[in-house]
Amino acid sequence: METTENTELTPPLEPTPQLVLTEQAKYYLHTAGRWATFLGILGFIGTGFVVLIAFFIGTIFTFLGRFNPAAAAIPQGIGGFFTFIYLLVAVFYFFLSYYIYQFGTTIKASTTFNDAALATKAFQNLKSHFKLIGITAIVAIGLDILFIIIGIIAVIGAASTMHQ
Repeated sequence: METTENTELTPPLEPTPQLVLTEQAKYYLHTAGRWATFLGILGFIGTGFVVLIAFFIGTIFTFLGRFNPAAAAIPQGIGGFFTFIYLLVAVFYFFLSYYIYQFGTTIKASTTFNDAALATKAFQNLKSHFKLIGITAIVAIGLDILFIIIGIIAVIGAASTMHQ
């Protein structure tokens, strides 16, 4: 048995509008790409410094305990905790730098060669960069609210013990 398609029932595909950039817009994107690449490289350097600090923070706390009697009260495991926190910050900072660097290098290539596929990839990296910043902002706001609630509870608890 033959299958026949009824092309009269399906509407013809309409051409999708294409984004055409002027030379000035390409210039602005190319310039933004140069700055993004620069910021990405600075971010990679900053990530390296954060990793260095992470590995030496335990030693710093040890020296503080030896030379400052007030710092001797610092718990022993606090250096490892701060190492972990600094490494988390370094991973976060690396991905921020990576996405903006990838955007910069790819958008420069796309504007140089008029390559729409490269521009799409560049904007995908820019989207990832801003998505990471947005998630971080949401987490920071959530932590701020949590700390405010904890602070209010602590103040209420302290005030209630003063009236007894």
